[in-house]
Amino acid sequence: MNRRTFLSASAALSLEAQMDSKPKRVGLIGSGWYGKADLLRLIQVSPVEVVSLCDADKNMLEGAAEIVASRQKSGKRPRTFTDYRQMIAEKDLDIALIATPDHWHALPMIEACKAGIDLYLQKPISVDIVEGQAMLEAARKYKRVVQVGTQRRSTPHLIEARDRILRENKLGNIGVVEIYCYYHMRARANPPDAPPPANLDYEMWTGPALMRPYNELVHPRRWRAFMEYGNGIVGDMCIHMLDMVRWMLDLGWPKSISSTGGILVEKSSKANISDTQTATFDFGNLKVIWNHRTYGHPPDPAYPWGATFYGDKGTLKASVMSYDFLPFEKGGQAVHKDVTYELEQYPEDKTEKDLERHVAPAIRGHMRDLLANIASRGKPVADIEQGHISTASCIVANMSMKLGRSLTWDPVKHRVVGDDEANRLLRRAYRKPWVHPEPGRV
Repeated sequence: MNRRTFLSASAALSLEAQMDSKPKRVGLIGSGWYGKADLLRLIQVSPVEVVSLCDADKNMLEGAAEIVASRQKSGKRPRTFTDYRQMIAEKDLDIALIATPDHWHALPMIEACKAGIDLYLQKPISVDIVEGQAMLEAARKYKRVVQVGTQRRSTPHLIEARDRILRENKLGNIGVVEIYCYYHMRARANPPDAPPPANLDYEMWTGPALMRPYNELVHPRRWRAFMEYGNGIVGDMCIHMLDMVRWMLDLGWPKSISSTGGILVEKSSKANISDTQTATFDFGNLKVIWNHRTYGHPPDPAYPWGATFYGDKGTLKASVMSYDFLPFEKGGQAVHKDVTYELEQYPEDKTEKDLERHVAPAIRGHMRDLLANIASRGKPVADIEQGHISTASCIVANMSMKLGRSLTWDPVKHRVVGDDEANRLLRRAYRKPWVHPEPGRV
């Protein structure tokens, strides 16, 4: 190499290093509870510059802009938008975080992919399966890195449980995994309908979903009471535990799914999601069985939301708070591990309003993994395809409960085998003027 070539190569490497050292420009769509939790964890692990925030609620926007300005290195206040299309049209984002209600995941995600933006997308990825297909296709077509917020895959003590217990075969042959949630999390009130508050653009907030009369259960945070905006407790809580089991055991699509349940006890509430539901995800030699119940006591108070793996050598219980390995052999060593906190490393976690402090390390790990894969253009630990499998499986469970029969899934054709009625439920109707995304047209 001659001197001129050497200097030219050195200059190119120097420019490349400068470009790499530029802070990633970040935007947040959905600036409520978990949107802020995700964004502030990203700020903790990388010197990003948050340039824009978007929400249909002006009060949420104002509060989020204030806390971001106080926490990001530059001290700058991000611009605010009430329409994600205007935010994306600015063409100044490297990364977008989407933490809207579930019915608003698909359209902004696809538009962000088209605009060349990498993504952190909250779970479940979609409210119907056709949406999920189109989202996966958009990520691949536009070569975007998309991390889904199933952050059990980045939870330190659960990574240890996978590596130390499952991968070392301490459970032996596993025939069944029970997953469950017994939180009293279903809305019980029946407030009257009322005009939406002046700070909320309710038309935009509703977007492609069926328009319901506004009442205080809808916004903020309690929209999961209604199937119009999500997929009930299965779509909210089962997806986390099903995805965790799939990740720990390296499982793909279930072969068939069956579910029963309904509103069996809490009949007085305006909420229309089930209060009781069982779903069986059949992977062949392994059955993963979900239960939720929003009343009564949990069978094990230490594990009100989690997974129990049953093997012929032992049992593993795993949750967001801990894991316990119980061997069958006499003299075997039981193992207990609690959640990892990082309050001393990140003291702002101690005072941040509404932060789930036990989850913060997992979100930070998820963000680091996203950033590493943006740099390498690889697939993150909770890649969009894995998010789609877990999301769609939970949607099929709700379809099974509605139809009253087991459904066999064809992952190649993305159809329920031999069931036209079930296949008509793979897409929801969109409210005009919003247009449902289609695979093959993203």
